[in-house]
Amino acid sequence: MNKLFVTFGYTGMFPKAPGTVGSIAGALVALPIVYFLGEQGQSTLFLLAILLTIIAIKPIDTYAKSVNRHDPKEVVIDEVAGIFIALSLSCNTISQFVLSFVFFRILDIAKPSIIGYCDRNVKGGLGVMLDDIFAGVFAGLLSLAVYFIASSFGVSLP
Repeated sequence: MNKLFVTFGYTGMFPKAPGTVGSIAGALVALPIVYFLGEQGQSTLFLLAILLTIIAIKPIDTYAKSVNRHDPKEVVIDEVAGIFIALSLSCNTISQFVLSFVFFRILDIAKPSIIGYCDRNVKGGLGVMLDDIFAGVFAGLLSLAVYFIASSFGVSLP
C-alpha cells in the first residue's frame, strides 16, 4: 500500500521519465478539480498539496529505506504535490495551466537555487517533498509573470 501511495498509483514505475509521468498524472487529477470548482479549485489544490506533503513524508522515508536510496525515481508523490502548488497559483487559462506545468518540470529537473539546495541538503522524506514544493511555487509565479507581461503588451494568451 505504501508503494501505491508514494508512486501515485504506480505512475512512478513508468520506465522512462517517471517524474514527468507523475507530474502529468497529477495535472490530470488537478484538471477536473479546477474545472468543476473554479476559483475554489485552486484553493482546493493548494490545500491538497499541503495535506499530501504532510502525509507523504513518513511513507517516503519508509519506502526510501526499504529500497536503500534517497529520493528513489519511482517516488512521484512529491511531483504531484509540486504540480498542485504550481497550478494552485496559476491555472485560470489553458496557457497558464501549460506554462505552470512546463515551468514546474524545468525547475524540478534543473533544480536551481533553493530547489537544488533542498534536494542536496535536506534529508529524508522532507527533503524529497521540499524541492518539489519550491519548484511548484516558483513555477506558478513564473507562469503568472509570463501571463501578466504578455497581457501588459496586449498579447492575449488562450
